[in-house]
Amino acid sequence: MYVCNCNGIRERQVRAAIAAGARRPAEVFKSCGARPQCARCVCDMRAMLDAQSEALRFAAE
Repeated sequence: MYVCNCNGIRERQVRAAIAAGARRPAEVFKSCGARPQCARCVCDMRAMLDAQSEALRFAAE
């Protein structure tokens, strides 16, 4: 599934960027070699980042 239609960034690319250490949407874009355009995808990226952060928090407990 595409997360960012403007740059053609797929969900798996976002997840790979997060796994590589991205903690903000800007870092996801940088990892994908892209720049935000319309920014509609930023909310989805934040949700994915928050979900990963929450999962790590529970795993640490």
